[in-house]
Amino acid sequence: MQSVFSDAAWSVWEPLIEEVRPKGKTPPKNLRRTISAIFWRHQNGAKWRALPPEFGPWWIAAQLFIRWSKLGVWQRLFEKVRGAEPALGMVFLDGT
Repeated sequence: MQSVFSDAAWSVWEPLIEEVRPKGKTPPKNLRRTISAIFWRHQNGAKWRALPPEFGPWWIAAQLFIRWSKLGVWQRLFEKVRGAEPALGMVFLDGT
């Protein structure tokens, strides 16, 4: 499985994501893979459909990104890591 996050990095990011993500009826499957897909897409400036197949169906990552954007999840995550070590301070811009 391809991942943007090493095991050590994911152990830092996962609790932060769990704090800010909306709690739905069912927890998202393969959260690490889906978040990796979102970060990969923004790091590479690729279109959603260009995601490598190792990240799973492109539409799952796109749907989660859009839903979380509308709910302010990414903003809350950014605010959580803003005061953290610079290694966590990844910021991505989406011009669409």
